Amino acid sequence: QVQLQESGPGLVKPSQTLSLTCTVSGGSITTNNYYWSWIRQPPTKGLEWIGAIDYFGNTYYSQSLKSRTSISRDTSKSQFTLQMSSVTPEDTAVYYCARSGLQYDYWGQGTQVTVSS
Repeated sequence: QVQLQESGPGLVKPSQTLSLTCTVSGGSITTNNYYWSWIRQPPTKGLEWIGAIDYFGNTYYSQSLKSRTSISRDTSKSQFTLQMSSVTPEDTAVYYCARSGLQYDYWGQGTQVTVSS
């Protein structure tokens, strides 16, 4: 059974960098054919895909967020990390990590990140 858990600061100041870590258990982030994604949901809005890292370590990003988003991984810790720079209050959202193959089959519980001074 694959489990994902987001962690990181719940409050980030505007212009600073948001950094979240997803810890994966019960599965390997190097398993073939799976992508490890970050998705967010701002208040009252729908889900927005941020980006992903695949089993080789290749990264993929939303065009709208690519310029300030970076996803990396630490395979020894079974973790992958989201960094988003220059945040604004519009980046306030619940942030999820999830595994994707043909579908998103496993999700973390989500973590609230508020951008505010």
